[in-house]
Amino acid sequence: MKTIFKKPIHSYGSIQKIFRNYQLYLFLLPTLAYFIIFKYIPMYGVQIAFKDYISIKGFWGSPWIGFANFERFFNSVEFWNTLKNTLGLSVLQLTAGFPMPVILALMLNQVSKKRFRKIAQTAVYAPHFISTVVMAGMVYVFLAPKTGIINLIINALGGDPIFFMGKPEWFKPIYVLSSIWQHTGWEAIIFIAALTSIPQELYESAKVDGASKLQRILYIDIPGIMPTAIVLLILNVGNVMSIGFEKAFLMQNDLNRVSSEIIATYVYKAGLQNAQYSFSSAVGLFNSLINLILLFTANRIAKKVSDISLW
Repeated sequence: MKTIFKKPIHSYGSIQKIFRNYQLYLFLLPTLAYFIIFKYIPMYGVQIAFKDYISIKGFWGSPWIGFANFERFFNSVEFWNTLKNTLGLSVLQLTAGFPMPVILALMLNQVSKKRFRKIAQTAVYAPHFISTVVMAGMVYVFLAPKTGIINLIINALGGDPIFFMGKPEWFKPIYVLSSIWQHTGWEAIIFIAALTSIPQELYESAKVDGASKLQRILYIDIPGIMPTAIVLLILNVGNVMSIGFEKAFLMQNDLNRVSSEIIATYVYKAGLQNAQYSFSSAVGLFNSLINLILLFTANRIAKKVSDISLW
């Protein structure tokens, strides 16, 4: 009898708990509604990646062609170049950009004067609020061959001006460095918040034991923010293939296209400019599947190595 009535009693208790805390579940409704309406319902449109989409026939009337769009992308001359550029740019941004907010947060945490810390935080946060269009324009202005400040400095030092935006080998460094400058301060906020949650008694005990600032950073600060850093690293790895479209597109030109053509810009040109909706959907779906695989892989590795994971 105990076995028979165990599950109904537990279910009844769960229902009672929901009714008792109904206010909390009401708070969840807007978020659930948002994800259902704008994230899950539109997924039915993914089917056009497996169809020869014809506008007048719609989603359901267009003929199925299976994996023909994927095969077309894999066999195209652009496949390896766009994949290489997307992975190269994403990995470079991840390896160079991810540690910077951590380093900045650790540095700001060591500043004892509150006024100077606030001024420094405001200064490093400000670039985040510059729009992508303005940022791309600033890059072009600063790197202009004749009037750009960078080339003026190069000329003053006796060097020859460099057409940075016209050389494919310069595209990735410029993209990554400008992203680091723009977003490092904003991304450091979460690490600063994690540092403030570390008990002050640990610092006081370390000072009593004679620990230097470097030792306090190594043995208190870094272990304290490690769980946050691992979770953010997993999320960033899961977005490796989702490098920003707007900035890459705005910084792209005919001279650097070999290095700047990524999957996001390729999908835009194929889907919106050339009206190849089925083909561009297949390319976008391939991109999302790679991200999903990387997310699960990174989460599994992190769970085995550090016992910290998203789920």
